[in-house]
Amino acid sequence: QVQLVESGGGLVQAGGSLRLSCTASGNIFRISTMDWYRQAPGKQRELVASITRSGTTNYLDSVKGRFTISRDNAKSTAYLQMNGRKPEDTAIYYCRSAINYQYYWGQGTQVTVSS
Repeated sequence: QVQLVESGGGLVQAGGSLRLSCTASGNIFRISTMDWYRQAPGKQRELVASITRSGTTNYLDSVKGRFTISRDNAKSTAYLQMNGRKPEDTAIYYCRSAINYQYYWGQGTQVTVSS
């Protein structure tokens, strides 16, 4: 059984920083891409950032220069460093990962940015 668990969410003031973590566990023999999505109330889920196994990254335009995705393959963990937070970044953030050639989702972590 494979699981993804996110952590690090919470309340932060506008302009502040927060780091999310996503750790995979279980019977894992390969982790390919690791992605961060978010879903704000009343909106569709959107891809925020992704990182390949070799470290190639991709970002949503609105977070470029503010968010940084990284990963530690030895720990089966991906991170999302969020700086310069804006109220519109408020959402539930989800981790998704291609593990053993299947996609898995985490349960989500709430991030709220106060103005």
